[in-house]
Amino acid sequence: MTTSTATATGIPAVRPYESYVYAYPHKTAYRPLPERPALRELWAAERKDALSLYLHIPFCEVRCGFCNLFTRIGAPEELTTRYLDALDRQAVAVRDALGDDEPVRFAAAAFGGGTPTFLTAGELERLCDIAEKRMGADLRAVPLSVETSPSTATADRLAVLADRGTTRISIGVQSFVDAEAKAAVRPQRRAEVEGALGRIRDARIPVLNIDLIYGIDGQTERTWLTSLEAALAWRPEELYLYPLYVRPLTGLHRLGAGVTVPEAEALEQAAWDEQRLRLYAVGRDHLLAHGYEQVSMRMFRRADAPRESADGPEDYACQTDGMIGLGCGARSYTSALHYSFDYAVDMREIRSIIDSFTSTQDFSRAEVGRYVDASEARRRHLLQSVLQAAGLPVADYRARFDTDPWADFPAELAEFAARGWLDEGAPEGLLRLSPLGLAHSDALGPALFSPGVRAAMAAYERK
Repeated sequence: MTTSTATATGIPAVRPYESYVYAYPHKTAYRPLPERPALRELWAAERKDALSLYLHIPFCEVRCGFCNLFTRIGAPEELTTRYLDALDRQAVAVRDALGDDEPVRFAAAAFGGGTPTFLTAGELERLCDIAEKRMGADLRAVPLSVETSPSTATADRLAVLADRGTTRISIGVQSFVDAEAKAAVRPQRRAEVEGALGRIRDARIPVLNIDLIYGIDGQTERTWLTSLEAALAWRPEELYLYPLYVRPLTGLHRLGAGVTVPEAEALEQAAWDEQRLRLYAVGRDHLLAHGYEQVSMRMFRRADAPRESADGPEDYACQTDGMIGLGCGARSYTSALHYSFDYAVDMREIRSIIDSFTSTQDFSRAEVGRYVDASEARRRHLLQSVLQAAGLPVADYRARFDTDPWADFPAELAEFAARGWLDEGAPEGLLRLSPLGLAHSDALGPALFSPGVRAAMAAYERK
């Protein structure tokens, strides 16, 4: 855990925004797998009755200044065709690896990216066919979440998604204030955003999620409330409130945002941290007052919104064992190995990886990944549970691992308690974060990373 100055209690202070933990271990801890294990062997002993399916489309019409996702800008039609051809080949190989010795069932599906709706309506039909006809997922019978953007949420694309069973559409708005969108290097205007939201509502997809970002240069409490009110006017079933990060190799990083001379850096970072914490609290309190419940630091759900799954993960983080990822930026999770393809942020590197993916003929083996032993599995379970507002039932942890989280992580949990990050009023047997702890999720999560994962992440060469 990175420390700064000491607090009044004598406990070293921490930066509240270390890293967003959306998956553990992080992909920068993955390495090439020398043995290239066969997928058939990896999945042989795994449960296959409630798999999750994720299809990754690595294309966007523009790249936002804060984005470090695996995606490229624009793509000629022949490239999207080649990509879907490769996705089809991969789906055939993966489904073959799953075998037919026992029933294979998908309990949830998602299309992400990038921007899946960068594809044309016809290409989206083909994407759905790959999920259904190659993998055997019944998209109309399971929750299906799809990401979109204001400029690609067109009526014809949305009609395809609605007809094929989409239950949730997530649109990255980030800000309804044009000047803030420009500051985040996101070329859009509010009128375009409102038009897209209208088309989404017209498509009658049950769950609308709107992503907003706080901490943008020039953003104030007043302008933040402007965006929140504009979003609430559409009565979205879900809202995600993201703190802005300036990550290496992104557009904002190249422009110098968040980069200062050493003697001024600490003061500027502290001021930015304080701004983000303040705006987070404003957003949280505003949504709670307007009938939303907090699911995690980022996710808020309208109290009367439909639940897509009674037994699935509350947050849309890619955490679940039994994840099948298709596409060059997707991850797959077995109980013992997390695997994917190579990862990059730099545009030239991404183009090279996509070209390699589209020319691949044999998708029967895992190429890049990280093995997850029993100790890492316990860390992962604690992370994915305690970062949810509902918390971790200790009995569930004991049933799965035959041990206790306080016995496995005594130093970490003691520090969290000393900082006031644990809810002392939680019911007996429930390990739950306090409101202060939820606000510091991006410091608490990385504090649970193992030394081995930390070392691998530190040694990763960005590209």
